[in-house]
Amino acid sequence: MSPRLDESYADTSIKQDPQDIRPPHARSHETEGLEGLPEIPPFTEVGPVDARALSKTLFARLDTLEEGTHEHAYVRNTLVELNLALVKFAASRFRSRSEPMEDIIQVGTIGLIKAIDRFEFDRGVEFPTFAMPTIVGEIKRFFRDTSWSVRVPRRLQELRLDLAKAGDELAQQLDRSATVGELAERLGITKEEVVEGMAASNAYTASSLDAQPEEDDSEGSLNNRIGYEDHDLEGVEYIESLKPLIAELPARDKKILSLRFVANMTQSEIGEELGISQMHVSRLLSRTLGKLRKGLTLDE
Repeated sequence: MSPRLDESYADTSIKQDPQDIRPPHARSHETEGLEGLPEIPPFTEVGPVDARALSKTLFARLDTLEEGTHEHAYVRNTLVELNLALVKFAASRFRSRSEPMEDIIQVGTIGLIKAIDRFEFDRGVEFPTFAMPTIVGEIKRFFRDTSWSVRVPRRLQELRLDLAKAGDELAQQLDRSATVGELAERLGITKEEVVEGMAASNAYTASSLDAQPEEDDSEGSLNNRIGYEDHDLEGVEYIESLKPLIAELPARDKKILSLRFVANMTQSEIGEELGISQMHVSRLLSRTLGKLRKGLTLDE
């Protein structure tokens, strides 16, 4: 499991004596205060019916033990091991998700531990009935918090789920997709909030740039549709800024600029064209370029 999960759930991890690495069933009667508990066979050999019966006995004993003691930890850990089948059953509902099943089971185990700690045996409710919503809720919370491609506020994550549910219900009633106004009325929110929730839904998944297009799509992968960086655009702003400055130049200076940078003539060729020396052309060109550069600097 990733470090992120280990850090998030460290406070609810199963604690056991680091010096004793034997399974609980091998230590079951070596601890004072646990007399009278039934022998716990290897957990892989315990069926669902036996696990439920043993769990009732252990929950009855757990209520009599002081939290933080070795006896309490042993009974609590044994209950976790006996009921891991609930976690695996709940995790199987999320098998199609991209997260490794090992991570899903570990998160579900955190939900199981929370359910054990909150369970009140004397209420007469079956533990699997009580625990399953907590286990599934923990797994859903994990996906809600970690599987979005772009992190969005939890309010929008929950709004996305409400919109999806309301959209499905209205589609069945109306035999068409619901409008923004109809969704807003159903959820009792504004149209702006509906639009915001719909926009947030786009952050849930991200498409690969190399994803193959649909059969009727002739434009290729998304990567082929992305524009390239046009370096010529960098000069567009300067060209537009230069136009009024050039328009104010004397006719000869504009002529020299045109011959040099449009016709690509050398300074000697320009001198012959205008009947002046190459040195004079150089001075005029330097003076003109300095004036234009100064004009651009003042504009900025």
